[in-house]
Amino acid sequence: MNIYVGNLSHDVTETELREAFEASGEVSSCKIITDRLSGASRGFGFIEMPTDEEAKKAMAELNGTEMKGQAITVNEARPRNDSRGGGGRRF
Repeated sequence: MNIYVGNLSHDVTETELREAFEASGEVSSCKIITDRLSGASRGFGFIEMPTDEEAKKAMAELNGTEMKGQAITVNEARPRNDSRGGGGRRF
């Protein structure tokens, strides 16, 4: 299951985020999203856990908890929308 983690402090590392979720089960991937130009954290990331049971446990245990001074938001990630907008017309 793919999990969204929001309201992350810009000081949280992927290792710290992974360790927080590993307390609830196996983590297959962890990614904090960064700005393309500056490389700074954008304040959110994604955790992938192989079993729904462990993922739901992690969401229940970690949603609203504090990491480096900020209460994080943890919920199931929505499917990615690949449309990029742009508004250009084609003739």
